[in-house]
Amino acid sequence: MPTDPTAHKDAPASLTDADREALARMARLTPHAAPLEHLPDVPPARIPRHVAIIMDGNGRWATREGLPHAEGHRRGAETVRRIVEEGGRLGVEAVTLYSFSTENWKRSREEVDALMQLCIAYCQSERESLVREGVRVRVIGRVHELPEDVRAALGQLVEATSKIVGPTLCLAINYGSRQEITDAVRDLAGRVERGELAPDAIDETTISDALGTAGLPEPDLVIRTAGEMRVSNFLLWQISYAELFVSDVFWPEFSAEHFRGAIRAFAARDRRFGARPAPAPRATSR
Repeated sequence: MPTDPTAHKDAPASLTDADREALARMARLTPHAAPLEHLPDVPPARIPRHVAIIMDGNGRWATREGLPHAEGHRRGAETVRRIVEEGGRLGVEAVTLYSFSTENWKRSREEVDALMQLCIAYCQSERESLVREGVRVRVIGRVHELPEDVRAALGQLVEATSKIVGPTLCLAINYGSRQEITDAVRDLAGRVERGELAPDAIDETTISDALGTAGLPEPDLVIRTAGEMRVSNFLLWQISYAELFVSDVFWPEFSAEHFRGAIRAFAARDRRFGARPAPAPRATSR
């Protein structure tokens, strides 16, 4: 007999139809999701479906602690596990992580090599856990430009989780949004040239479907750690209507509680998508 996802003992009596619909969707994708238990002060319908994260501050954390940058990145990988697990508990449908940008090749050869080896180690060490937790992995970015061993590790991870129907962990690796849009435009131009697509048929949906994130809900919330106030060429098309949350905490120290705090802040905002707020009810004279 299926469990009613709204039947938790802490469920508020005032669950709306939107809340119940959100809980049902979460239960289909992530049976172990329990937002009413782990975040009871946030209505389920106000939990973001897709959270995109700019993981910043690994190097500064390492410098502050007197450690090499490679250790900062390793600790950052541990944070990834915490946040992915917490996202599952809260019923978040997709988490996209800005793991390595096209600009990161400008860093020292030593640091880049360490990041590539960390990517391989993450793919190998987390594969069984992600399969067990029912998390599907996809990768966006110019993967073909990565070293062969990195491509192989990513491919094995994606393949191992490809049959899973569950929340998505989207890794943006060798990723830049301008490059992604450029690649999408080239693809659409080629389809037009081959007679497969009429120019007048191109609309926002066509463009969205040509991007690496096709099929995922658009990000509702973008979190950036370490206090920087910029989006750094990350998901520029997709985050047009996303809410931004900047944390001063370095990524290696970003905890599940920090993640819940970002979601609380998101849930408290009035998302109007260009519309004016509804007028307050007028007082009636007696």
